[in-house]
Amino acid sequence: MMDVMVACTFCSLLVGELPSWRVYEDELAIAFLDIAQATPGHTLVVPREHAEDIWTLSEDDAAGVMRVLHRVAKLLRARVSPLGLNVTQANGEAAWQEVPHYHVHLVPRYGDDALAPPWSSTSPSVETLAATHRQIVNGA
Repeated sequence: MMDVMVACTFCSLLVGELPSWRVYEDELAIAFLDIAQATPGHTLVVPREHAEDIWTLSEDDAAGVMRVLHRVAKLLRARVSPLGLNVTQANGEAAWQEVPHYHVHLVPRYGDDALAPPWSSTSPSVETLAATHRQIVNGA
């Protein structure tokens, strides 16, 4: 774990080698303000145990992250009064993951923040949906 901690920004933050604005923590996860605030209150939730992405994250740590995420969402609603909240998580460079330590963004939305959606929806045909469904469910 020590080699990972040296190389991972969030692991360094977790052990106090880097400063953070912690808003909540428990035995499995920690929440802190993102230093690149998309909106006021933009918070990250990360597992204490290093996992690069969702595929390497244990189910127990995933549950711990979700528990902290839920608590922090309530805290943000009570303290910064957003009109909404985006919860987003990325895995891999192709999905815009910038720090290789699993993390979830909570971005309070205020209605006038001018943030745009990260993608546009499409309207695939029923045949395309059926083929995708078959591939996921049956592996074919």
